[in-house]
Amino acid sequence: MRATLAIVLLGAFALGALPRHQSYAQDAAHGPASEGKRVFQRANCVGCHKWHGAGGGGYGGDALSLRATQLDRDQIIETVTCGRPGTGMPYFQRGAYDNEAHPCYGMGRQELGKDVPVEATTFLRPTEVGAVADYVVTEVKGKGEPTYAECIAFFGEGSRVCNVYKSPTAEGAQPSKQGG
Repeated sequence: MRATLAIVLLGAFALGALPRHQSYAQDAAHGPASEGKRVFQRANCVGCHKWHGAGGGGYGGDALSLRATQLDRDQIIETVTCGRPGTGMPYFQRGAYDNEAHPCYGMGRQELGKDVPVEATTFLRPTEVGAVADYVVTEVKGKGEPTYAECIAFFGEGSRVCNVYKSPTAEGAQPSKQGG
């Protein structure tokens, strides 16, 4: 009996039916957007778009705001998969501009020349790209200025990086000392 249970559990783990580590188990409990957040972090989208998605300067240049984007889910998927020609937005699909059967934006390397996007340091599977798009559409797009609550939701309770979003009058905040 014990050996049978072990084989069943090992099989479920190998097939992905069980979480591979604790944080994924916690993320899965909070819905598909949490998986997208995990991929957003792992793929270093935060390097350019920042944790809050408002963009700004990064290693790829000035990233556009995902909070203000007008792109729909399918357009976000295409952008993550193929990058943005002529910009610093990398592509996250291995061989994106080498696959003649499924070219990005209907073009290959030859048509784009020097405008081929840079290759990302991390490649993503289509399900991961979809998860990022879901995360952007449900948790980032259309939001106003980043808030303390959003920062805590991203980094976790007690993160000091979020203190810049905490107002002195916010619940639990300590008033700043004036003059020393």
